[in-house]
Amino acid sequence: MDVSSTGLRVLQQIAESGSFTAAAAKLGYTQSAVSRQAASLERSAGTTLFDRRPDGVRLTVAGLTLLRHARTVLDCLAAAESDLAGTVPGTEPVRLGVFLSAGAVVLPAALSHLAATAPGISVTTTEGTTPSLTRALRAGSIDLAVLTSRPPHRPLDGESPRLHVETAVDTELVLAVSGTGAFAGRTAVHVDELVNAPWIATPSTGSEPLLGVWPGLPGRPRVVHRARDWLTKLQLVAHGFGVTTVPSRLAPVLPPGVSMLHVEGAPPEIRRVLVARLPGRPATAIATVAQAILSTV
Repeated sequence: MDVSSTGLRVLQQIAESGSFTAAAAKLGYTQSAVSRQAASLERSAGTTLFDRRPDGVRLTVAGLTLLRHARTVLDCLAAAESDLAGTVPGTEPVRLGVFLSAGAVVLPAALSHLAATAPGISVTTTEGTTPSLTRALRAGSIDLAVLTSRPPHRPLDGESPRLHVETAVDTELVLAVSGTGAFAGRTAVHVDELVNAPWIATPSTGSEPLLGVWPGLPGRPRVVHRARDWLTKLQLVAHGFGVTTVPSRLAPVLPPGVSMLHVEGAPPEIRRVLVARLPGRPATAIATVAQAILSTV
C-alpha cells in the first residue's frame, strides 16, 4: 500500500471536517485537490474509504481503520519535526479542544494549575463546537476535548468505540441582559416576557442548533444580531442591543453592564461540561491535563 503523508493528512481532515469542501478550506487546498487525494487513497487501499452522503462525508469502516493507523504515522512525523526543530527535551505536548464558551473560564484555571504542578506538559488549544471537536478527537487532530451536552445527555456520536467521557460539572443556562435595559434590577424573568425580545445568537450549523436563544421559546425568536465571538455578544448585550443566553459559570468574566437573570415558567436548562478523549490513548500527559480540568472547573 503506497500512501503519502499528504494523503493521510487529507484523510484526517476529511474525518474532522465532515466534508471535502470544509477539509479543503482548512488545508488551504482546492476541493478538486482534496477529491483527487481521496480517490488516490481509495485506489491504493483497494476499497471505499469515504461514504459520500447528501449531508457530508463519513469514513467507512475501512476508512476508520486507515485513520487509526494514520494517526500513529502523523504523530510520529510530528515528533520527528519537533526533534529536528530542537524542541526542549522532556516536554510532552497535549492538544486540547474547548467548546465556544468554555475558554474564558476553563482554560485560565486549568493552565495555571498545570504550570504549577506539571511544567513539563506543553498544552496547545483550539476552539470549536461540540460536534466539530468530537470529530477532531476521532480524527486524532486533538488529544482531549472539553465539550458540552444537554439533557438527556446521549452519547456524543454514534461511532465505535465510544469516547471516554468524564463529567466535569453541570451548569445552569441563564439570560444575559443589559444592566440598564427593560429587565434592569431584576433577578428573574418569565419566559413569556421573552417572546418579542431582541436576541443575539450564534449562527446555527447543520450539526449545532441556534445558540443564544432560550430553548423552547414560544414562537419564532427575533434574532437581531448573529455573532460567534462571546466578547462581541456580551458587549452588544452591555450596550442594550439585545439579550442572549449564557452558562451561569460565565458570571466571573461578564463585562460591566451585563446582568444574569434566571428564566421562570420553563423547565431549568442544564448544560453538562464534559472532558472527553479517545479510548486507548491514556497517555500520562493527557490524563494529567484532563485531571487538571476536572479539578479546577
